[in-house]
Amino acid sequence: MPKEKAGRNKTIDITVEEGQQYLDRSIRVEVPTTIDHIIDKTIHGDCFEVMPLLPIGFVDLLIADPPYNLDKNFNGKKFKKTTDELYIEYTDAWIQKIIPLLKPNASIYVCCDWQSSSAIGSVLKKYFVIQNRITWQREKGRGALSNWKNGMEDIWFATNSKSYTFNVEDVKIRRKVIAPYKVDGKPKDWEETESGNFRNTYPSNFWDDISIPYWSMPENTAHPTQKSEKLLAKLILASSNSGDILLDPFLGSGSTSVTAKKLGRHYVGIEINDQYCVWAEKRLEMAETDTVIQGYADGVFWERNTANLQKRTNDNM
Repeated sequence: MPKEKAGRNKTIDITVEEGQQYLDRSIRVEVPTTIDHIIDKTIHGDCFEVMPLLPIGFVDLLIADPPYNLDKNFNGKKFKKTTDELYIEYTDAWIQKIIPLLKPNASIYVCCDWQSSSAIGSVLKKYFVIQNRITWQREKGRGALSNWKNGMEDIWFATNSKSYTFNVEDVKIRRKVIAPYKVDGKPKDWEETESGNFRNTYPSNFWDDISIPYWSMPENTAHPTQKSEKLLAKLILASSNSGDILLDPFLGSGSTSVTAKKLGRHYVGIEINDQYCVWAEKRLEMAETDTVIQGYADGVFWERNTANLQKRTNDNM
């Protein structure tokens, strides 16, 4: 008998058999195709086989979360840790298949951990203009008895040219002001509220306001390396405009497509695992009626543990 979940546990973990209707919504691409056939779809297949069949130059924004160079079991499909040299070859192989799909002003984000970061960066540098490397603090992770606990991950930011989209005003962070500064008795660059003082600040390349999806969050799935919608929303809002097309060749449980849909972008996701296609399509269905992105509201990204405080104040007004 499967273990019954607690009432607050919202984890999406339906089986393929239970979610066959969702798997049926994903599509197969086995011959060269058009954008009309793939837009706003989950493509069920191997990205190495699918990408050569996709239209040339349709992607405004690429977000890729490839397997890190670690031993990892993705629902029966195992990725084996290899040498740095072979991982670089693997990365180079999928990057080369991506290049023809990108628009001249496209932006590229690639997720990695500290061990694979140098490999990812070296390959991106061969083909694109490196703009930055984001480091974000992850809350989850087991402690290590003989080493420092791994609490950080990287995201490389590159562009196809020196002309690209970057909407910095759309990705400001609302932080609590600890030592407010006033001019002529009035707040300077901050807002005074009954629940505290807040300032909208420009983002840096270190993010400490991200929560890994956990069991009580509606976006959570049983995928082992799921990225949060809040993290992806930052990338999407900064580096694309409404109506742009995003591609994620390693879609997993669908976070990129779901977040793109919530933010008014088009998406194309490729995923080889039928179980993850089910979860992705289930989440896309949920996004039809629930457009909330936890940690993002009123056009700003809230510092952790401040959005609820502000909401309580507004509710009492």
